[in-house]
Amino acid sequence: MAGEALTATGYIQHHLQNMTYGKLPAGYTRADGSVLSESTWTMAHSSQEAADMGFWALHVDTLGWSIGLGLIFCFLFARAAKKASVDKPTGFQSFVELVTEFIDKLVKETFPHRNTMVAPMALTIFVWVFLMNLMDLVPVDWLPMAAAKISGNDHLFFKVVPTTDPNATLGMALAVFALMIFFSIREKGAIGFLKELTLHPFHTGKLFFDILLIPVNFLLEAVSLIAKPISLGLRLFGNLYAGEMIFILIAIVFGVGVLGFIGAGLLHMGWAIFHVLVIVLQAFVFMVLSTVYMAMAHHRDDEHEHDQ
Repeated sequence: MAGEALTATGYIQHHLQNMTYGKLPAGYTRADGSVLSESTWTMAHSSQEAADMGFWALHVDTLGWSIGLGLIFCFLFARAAKKASVDKPTGFQSFVELVTEFIDKLVKETFPHRNTMVAPMALTIFVWVFLMNLMDLVPVDWLPMAAAKISGNDHLFFKVVPTTDPNATLGMALAVFALMIFFSIREKGAIGFLKELTLHPFHTGKLFFDILLIPVNFLLEAVSLIAKPISLGLRLFGNLYAGEMIFILIAIVFGVGVLGFIGAGLLHMGWAIFHVLVIVLQAFVFMVLSTVYMAMAHHRDDEHEHDQ
């Protein structure tokens, strides 16, 4: 990480930059001074190159770690289910059962409808987001330095916490949002869903006035609807990004050397102990809100009227 890591600003920018793979146009002058003779798909060697790659660039580290941690989650839970024993349960089996029962009970309290997909979705969201958040406890330099040594590239960008990338958190939030729209239309019908967007919150019962209120209702409901995935994704990103920044600042303040290593280690451990609460809480909040949004998608006004 020589070069960019010589100053505090360069060190921070380096750690906050994703490993980006994208396309650079012909004639582009790269960070090392070379000029591309033709448009090329390549790894970004600077933050400016990553920005110039545009929308279709891929954050390889975010994709790799998130998919890898998802596969680890599937493997561990599938293994626990396969080797489950009533007579001699292992400690890990008991842990999996505890987590599963906790999520199942919470979903039953939050989601008063019939949908066999919601509980597995909630379990997947909670464990997967927790594992991605957990990577924030790994000292900020360890894995990037190991990756740089293996690749032989001292300027390698390598972020190991997928939830500090807004592309990952907003991607998950948009997936939940897509499910919410899908179930809203499936449960209420396209007409019923359209009525929700145009006849709420203001409804007089008189056709003329209701028609006049449609633009106002649609604007209010559309803003409320779109705000759900944005707030869901940015909440998770903001909390984990702030935690990552503090770990980076701890590393900068104490610097190198034996005393610096000990001081940074102690302060890192102290912040990590507190940050564990943030890691669990944010996974829990993301899961609960996703479940609540699913419940809202299944809720019908006629059910409420029937209950009354």
